[in-house]
Amino acid sequence: MHSFLLHGLRLALVLAFTGLGAPSAFAHAIVLTSVPTINTSMRGPAIPIQVHFNSRIDQARSRLLLIAPNGAETVLKLDPTSSPDTLTAQADSVAPGAYRLRWLVLAVDGHITRGDIPFKVTGP
Repeated sequence: MHSFLLHGLRLALVLAFTGLGAPSAFAHAIVLTSVPTINTSMRGPAIPIQVHFNSRIDQARSRLLLIAPNGAETVLKLDPTSSPDTLTAQADSVAPGAYRLRWLVLAVDGHITRGDIPFKVTGP
């Protein structure tokens, strides 16, 4: 019995140190690619938006916000035909300036992830 407990303790320690015992640490949705990319410049006034994640997301409960240079926030309408791991939208009538694309997603495993993608818009 003592040998069995010692073996179980060793296994638990190995799993804890390798991260295999904590799958939730790897469950968050992470941005793989985006348009715009971080700190890029895009020609306006129409800006295509696409954020691709490493896992499926709940599109009905996820959001994309465009934050203008003056701090005003615009909720972007999501394209319902996007793939299950991508948020796609179109920002129209975007004036030149420094913007942030704020994303908030709910992964299908229930974890919420959020972040900002700063970028600049130049004139037509």
